[in-house]
Formats: sequence, C-alpha cells, structure tokens
Amino acid sequence: MNADASIPNPSRRALLQSTSLGLLGASLLGPAGALAAGASSTVRPAPAGSGSQPEFAPLNRFPRMVQEFFVEQLRACERQANARRAAIRSKRDAEEYVREVRGKIQQCFGPWPEKTPLNPRITGVIERDTYRIEKVIFESRPRFPVTANLYVPKGRSLPLPAVVGTCGHSTEGKAAGPYQSFAQGLARLGYVVLIFDPVSQGERLQYADADLKPRMSAGVREHLHAGNQQFLVGEFLGSWRTWDGIRALDYLLTRPEVDPSQVGVTGISGGGTASTWLCAVEPRWAMAAPGCFVITFRRNLENELPADTEQCPPRALALGLDHSDFIAAFAPKPVILLDQEKDYFDVRGLEETYERLRPLFRLLGREQDIAMVLGPDYHGYSQALREAMYRWFNDVTRISAAQTEPALVLEKPEDLWCTPRGQVVADGPRTIFSFTQEAAVALRQRRTPLAGESLRQAVADTLKLPPREGVPEFRILRPGRSRIYPKRYAATYAVETEPGIMALVCRLSDVPLLSRPPRGLKRALLYVSHRSADAELRDESLLGELIAREPESAVFACDVRGIGESEPNTCGVDFLNPYGPDYFYAIHSLMLDRPYLGQKTHDVLRVLDWLKAYGHSEVHLVGKGWGALPATFAAMLSADVVQVTLKNALTSYGEVAESEDYDWPLSCFLPGVLRRFDLPDCYRALQAKKLLQVEPWGARIPASG
Repeated sequence: MNADASIPNPSRRALLQSTSLGLLGASLLGPAGALAAGASSTVRPAPAGSGSQPEFAPLNRFPRMVQEFFVEQLRACERQANARRAAIRSKRDAEEYVREVRGKIQQCFGPWPEKTPLNPRITGVIERDTYRIEKVIFESRPRFPVTANLYVPKGRSLPLPAVVGTCGHSTEGKAAGPYQSFAQGLARLGYVVLIFDPVSQGERLQYADADLKPRMSAGVREHLHAGNQQFLVGEFLGSWRTWDGIRALDYLLTRPEVDPSQVGVTGISGGGTASTWLCAVEPRWAMAAPGCFVITFRRNLENELPADTEQCPPRALALGLDHSDFIAAFAPKPVILLDQEKDYFDVRGLEETYERLRPLFRLLGREQDIAMVLGPDYHGYSQALREAMYRWFNDVTRISAAQTEPALVLEKPEDLWCTPRGQVVADGPRTIFSFTQEAAVALRQRRTPLAGESLRQAVADTLKLPPREGVPEFRILRPGRSRIYPKRYAATYAVETEPGIMALVCRLSDVPLLSRPPRGLKRALLYVSHRSADAELRDESLLGELIAREPESAVFACDVRGIGESEPNTCGVDFLNPYGPDYFYAIHSLMLDRPYLGQKTHDVLRVLDWLKAYGHSEVHLVGKGWGALPATFAAMLSADVVQVTLKNALTSYGEVAESEDYDWPLSCFLPGVLRRFDLPDCYRALQAKKLLQVEPWGARIPASG
C-alpha cells in the first residue's frame, strides 16, 4: 500500500479472459461422455449479412455486492474486538490483553526459522564530517543476502543509542531521499543507524533480467508475485520481511558502538508496516516510531485501498486483531504514531487506533509513552515527521536536545551500493522463489496421497466451508433482450448462498421461462464460469457441444461471487490488475480465515442444494478456467454430482509453487494446501464421477486463454 502502487496490467492482459477455443474433436475426449467428432455447436449464428455476432455489453447487475459483504464482515470483526477491548478495566486486564495479542500475532507470523550465521561483510566505507557510512551485507537466511548502510557517528563516547530503519516502497530502497534523510539526521544527532533494503527494492530485486533490470515492477509487483505464491506452502511474506528486520537488529547488536538497552525502530509506508510488525514480535526494542501505515483494517477496506501481501497477516481479522493490537503488543514501551493529514491512509483510522491505545497505556501506568503526530503533508517521511521522531527518541535516550533536523547532504544512490553493480542477484544468491520451490518439492515428496473420506475432509478443512442448511432463498430477475445463448430463452435467478451474497444462475429453456425453475427433469447440467457465464454461453464451444449431447438435461450456468454478474468495480483499477479487486477480496479473505476460493466453492454447493430442491439430484458439473476450481471441490463434496467435465483446469498447485513465473491469481489459491493435498489427488478421486479433462492449464496460461 504505497504511493507507487499503480501497477500496470500484465502484458498479457487477455490471459484470463474467456475465449472460444474451437470445436473439440473426439480425439481430445475420453470415453466417458465423449462428443461425436464433427458435432456442430447449437449456438445460433448471427443474422445473415451481419458479418459477425452482435456485440453485447457485459452483464453486471451486482457490482457492489462483494464489497458490501466484506464491509459488513469487517465491521462485525471490529464490533467483537471493540467489545473485548471495552472489558479491559484494570492493570491486570491490560497485562493479560497484551499477552493475548502477542500470542495471536505469533499465530499469524510464526513459527520463525532458525537463526543461522549472519556472515556479515563490509564492502566499503564512506567518510563524512561527523559520521561514516559502512556498506554492509549480511544473510538473514542461508545465502539470502540483505544489503544495508550502517551510519556510525564520529567523536562520541560509546556505546550509543541505535535505530533500525525500515524502508517504504521505493525503487532505490535505502538510498531514497527520505530514508537517507532520517538515517543521516539520526547519525548527526548521535545514533548508530542501520537501514536495510527490503526484498524487491534497492539492491534486492528478486526477479531480474540478465542486465540486472527488473523483469516486473520493483516493489509492489514483486511482493505480490512472490507473496501470493508463498501462501501455497504455508508461508507469509510479511514474516519474511519482519525476519529481515529481526536479523538486522541481531547484526546491529554485534556492534561495539551500540547500547543494546537503547535500540529503536522506525519507518514509513511499507517501512511503517515493517516497523509495526517488528514492534509486535521483537521484545528487544526500547522505542518505536512507525509512520504512514497504522490505521484500521476496516478503513482500508471501506475506502477500497489495496495493500501488499505482506501488509495483510493471515487470520488476523479472524483472531480479532487490528493495527492497534500490533502496537498494544509493544506496550508499555514508548511509541509515537506518525501520519500525514493529506495521506491516502485515512487518518480517522489512526485517531481511532490512538484512542484504543491510550486507555491501555494508562492502565499500565505509562500513558505518556503513547503519542500521535499528524504532519500537514501528503504520504511520506517529511521533515516534520522526521523531527517528531527525533524529539521522541531523544526524550527516551537523552542523547541530544535538538528539536529540529540538522543540515543534511544526501549521497548519490549508486555511492551507497553495497554491491559492485547495484544488485545482489549478480552473485547468484537464493531468491524468495527458490525457497518456495524447495518447500513445495519437500512437501510433495513427503505428502501421503489422500483418498476417500480423508481427502474429502482435507478439502473441506482447507476450504474453511461454513455449514449449509435448508434451501437457499432466491430472486427471479427480469429478462432482457436475447443474448444469443444455446437455447432460445433464459431466466436468471439470484440464489442467496449466504447473507449478502448471491450466485447468479441462468436457466436455459426452449420455451419462455418467467417464474421459478420448472420441475420434472432429474438430470441437470450446471456450468461454472471462468469469468462470465453470459459471455461464455455465447463463446464457449464446449458448452454448446455438451448441451447438444444432453437434450434431456436441464441446463444452468452460474457466476459465483466476484465473477461476471457480480464482478466488483472497486479499487479504482481494472479487475485484472494484480492490485485490483480480485486480489483485494482474496487477501481480505485470508485475513478472515475464509479463503476466497472456499467462498466460491460454497456458492456452487448452495446452487447444488437449490437444484436438488427442484428435483435435480443428478448433476453434470462443468467448470472452466477459474471456475474449474470451485467446480472440482464442489464435485468432491456433493453426492448429487454424478459427472464432471473440466476445461482449462489448473494441473496442480505444486506446479505453480515450483514455477518462477505463473499467471493464476490469488483468488484461485488455498493457503497451506500443499501441506495436505494437491489437485491431482482430487482429479483421481473424480474419475469415479466420469471426470473428463479438456485442455488443462499449467502455471502459465496460454495467451489465448
């Protein structure tokens, strides 16, 4: 979540859009449900002389449904958490609360890896008038280098107070002007300062080409690509970035110039995130000044403001955590919360956080040790905020009485490089992806293949499905003009799968249909769309073929939540943008401990419940692309599904986790799935339901897909 977060669409923008892939010959299909070679589509051609099929504006009658559903989910979480906070009435209550949130935060971030040798080395020194800058490289994990600058004051009595600086989003990392400024300002005041490059910034690109240039946008884009993939093996990028900060502190405390009892942490934006998380999990800090990050999860969601993968701790919302709790875990040590009045982060959230923390610090006897400062500017570590931080740290350490920033002379970014060419990747270190790949391979090699009830239970557990009771309510939507579907008439039903959420289901018919679904047919074909049932009913040749081969089946096509008829129009960017609406709700789902894919599977299961209520107890379930995943899992869990056809289904989660480049979105992933099972386990189980796989997709999706 940062000022540079406007990510361009992928160069292969169309890679996830529905297209017709042509008629399928019999050679592509297995014996179960095979189509006759040369069978023609039942989609009616465009009128003679028209030249092409007419254009149709996309149907999207519920573009705010998903947003409002999540708003209510977060408001409910906040109400429950506020009730817990209101019960804190004594010092003992406050101490118990601090212990409680520390334990919950550990559930989001842990377990931590083993501390391995730092193997630090100094690659150069810059001498300045009152301080020197050492160029330091250390390893936070084996062969995983961190580039840092150590600012050491000259002519001071040792040991000195020290600060770890965490950088916000900037291509230049530690060498960016605002980050050089606070590091140099602190050094001139008498602090030893270690400021390090975050992954994917400065000298730590994770995806570089042969010329050491970024293959994808540095910062946010790399964070999303590496972090989304990590969820498959049960990792969290926020833990990795926090671990870099913990190891930075480990290195700082090896320096004889440092007083270990007076070490603080500060950062802005993405560095505000890192310093907030470090406040919560590292007990050795004596003071902190996180900035331009701390508000509330609800304000970000309501304001449609996406956040990086590392800014969204898994299970945090389900555990009742908010930004304030990561600062509460630091209590009662001195902490100042910094922000800007004109920030895109909603300062109302900061004020709410501050008002939650004041009573806690007061009960702990340290109300003076929590403070909030609002600068007058836009997002960033402005001089006004830096000076507020200096004064706060000085009040703790007594190293200086300065109230303003000393005169600064910034270095050229390349002069601060720790590596000869400005990128550690030139020396062939490990990348985050290499660790993810290694973990995926290890899980595959030791995972016992599941089958039968044990597999179904593992699927249900991983999806985090809610209970299902009764027959869903539904609405009958008014028909519009013909959309040229495989049958002449269509009725659309909005099936309520849970309060606030509807799956949009189209029932095709040869006769007009304006009321509830007719009874009389036991068998039904239910199609789960990739991106839009409306578009795919016209464009997907396989669907037309299946309908033609099943004249005695009732035909339904379904958009699950967040797709087609309920595709969100939020976040101010295109739906397919890596930082767009699809990602936005997928990452909030992980914080709610309800994977978005599990929610979509629940939609399919509730539609199956609805179909059964109208007599359709034998269902041929068909899924395409993204829709093939909830179709797969619903078929695993529903006894009413007797046949399954999947087109463009993902081959395996393992392939995604083991591939440096992949195209599948976070909304298609399940956290920790590879610890228990993989998609081929499900496909083997579905052979008993006449599974037919057509043109599966691997980690990379064809440009025409």
